[in-house]
Amino acid sequence: MTPVELSRTVLHAVRRAVDAGELAVAVLPERVVVAPPGPGGCGDYATNVALQLARPAGQPAPAVAELLRTRLLRTDGISDVVVTGPGFLNISLDGDADGRLVRDILRAGPGYGHTDDLAGQAPELHAAPEVRAVVLMDSVARVLRSQGARPRMHCARPPEDAWVRMLGVPGDITVGAGTDPLRPVPAPADPTPLGRDAARWALLHPAPHDRPRIGDEHLVQRESNPLFRVRYAHARSRAVVRNAADLEFGAQPGDVADQPALHQALADHPRVLAATAAHRAPDRLARHLVAVADALAPLLTSVLPLGDEKPSAAHRARLALAEAAGTVLAGGLTLLGIDAPDHL
Repeated sequence: MTPVELSRTVLHAVRRAVDAGELAVAVLPERVVVAPPGPGGCGDYATNVALQLARPAGQPAPAVAELLRTRLLRTDGISDVVVTGPGFLNISLDGDADGRLVRDILRAGPGYGHTDDLAGQAPELHAAPEVRAVVLMDSVARVLRSQGARPRMHCARPPEDAWVRMLGVPGDITVGAGTDPLRPVPAPADPTPLGRDAARWALLHPAPHDRPRIGDEHLVQRESNPLFRVRYAHARSRAVVRNAADLEFGAQPGDVADQPALHQALADHPRVLAATAAHRAPDRLARHLVAVADALAPLLTSVLPLGDEKPSAAHRARLALAEAAGTVLAGGLTLLGIDAPDHL
């Protein structure tokens, strides 16, 4: 069960409790946030939905939490639910949660984290006729589509031809005004000499309120360049998959207990996409991809057998995890409008 699926499961439990008359809540939350437990918590995920519902339901938060706990315990895939603190629900999934996460990612492919949560919404995005604003609008629109929305893009004038050719900006942006303005700090220089990938990264990686740097630092092939680290991690993940095929063994999701940071980063991906869409902030996705790449790096050295070593279940599980991480990196880069090459 992915975090997105768990969020929907908890929301479904809330709706069933309302339908059964156990909770008198006039307006239900559109989504439920689940995250790793904080201090004092336990299990795989925690949510404060009971605290959110307590006041409108006219009940103490621990009572609401206990009511939801009872319903969640009947759900397949959930092994335990514990109420802690003022009413937090701490949820433990059935064993092999990490293996299930990897299987879910490999099954979904680059679409992992895509949802229909924003289906029916058609935001009217608007950008100033400036290169950073237009590139940011394009990336925001991509992420919104991944969440089910159908955004429309507007600008005071058509995008410049160089932005379309060099930066991959859509040429059919509607000329006019939109109701959802995007106002990033403008680029201090023309980014097109950097090429599409480096230019888009230079414009999208900083937060919209930060001044982007347009320089050759985005082109260097070394670890000081976050874009290089992300694309190199993806290329290496593809390389170990090819090398494993040459050794005639394949991926098999399983327990890789020594990679908690990577598992958590992958589990966070759907939440990051939702937050990127909600806040119109592709920098959140860009920074998340750097975190995934940095967490993946230590794993890659242990994926393949060494010397005369025979491929084991551990190698197959690590290969599956590496492939899943590469899949997330490729999907995320695509939403930023950046290529994810198999060779670098």
